[in-house]
Amino acid sequence: MERWYEMSSRKYKKSLEKIPEGRVDIDKAVEILKEFEKAGFDMTVELVMCLGIDPAQADQCLRDSIALPNGIGKTKRVIAFCPEDQVEAALNAGAVEAGGDELISKVQDGWMDFDVALAHPSMMKSVSRLGKTLGPSGLMPSPKAGTVTDDIDNAVREFSAGKFEYRNDDGGNIHLPVGKMNFENGKLVENIRFFIDHIKKKKPSGTRGLYIKKACISGTMTPSIELNVS
Repeated sequence: MERWYEMSSRKYKKSLEKIPEGRVDIDKAVEILKEFEKAGFDMTVELVMCLGIDPAQADQCLRDSIALPNGIGKTKRVIAFCPEDQVEAALNAGAVEAGGDELISKVQDGWMDFDVALAHPSMMKSVSRLGKTLGPSGLMPSPKAGTVTDDIDNAVREFSAGKFEYRNDDGGNIHLPVGKMNFENGKLVENIRFFIDHIKKKKPSGTRGLYIKKACISGTMTPSIELNVS
């Protein structure tokens, strides 16, 4: 364990030496990221944005779902709470489980082998009793996140393919994956720019002062690189 820590520390320090001072353009930042010492697995590339919002104000909080142009390099396990006549379509679209009261009871009993929970609006009265089960892990279906929808089968396809929900934390930061280290540079750059542009368009009207204070990318086990997003 101690030897592994020393090796990881050396790699991290070598990577730090490659980062120039100041903010870096997105395409150059991706090049630098790819030059960092490799880990023994395909690391996720993560984007963190520090926003000038007040998370205590409901009208300044950001919560939505998005599909990046090149995906994020992984699929999601999706379940759908839906009427009986939509179960077959949801399963054919890729849901790992679909149904009504029986599926709700299964989740209530502790089954949590999924990444995304979708719900048809007609099911929300019944699904609401899962608030204490799904809420703490951020899995409770919500119209704001696009996980409560009439179009269940299409939503299953999108979320299974990598569409994901994001929201700001209590400090006004947003953390999200934008791909994998093995992505082509151009695809990573496109994903990063796409999300940053998306967040710019989502600027709450009540926000005052600098909106995007800081944005950084990093690999799962690498230093972060501050981006020039002006």
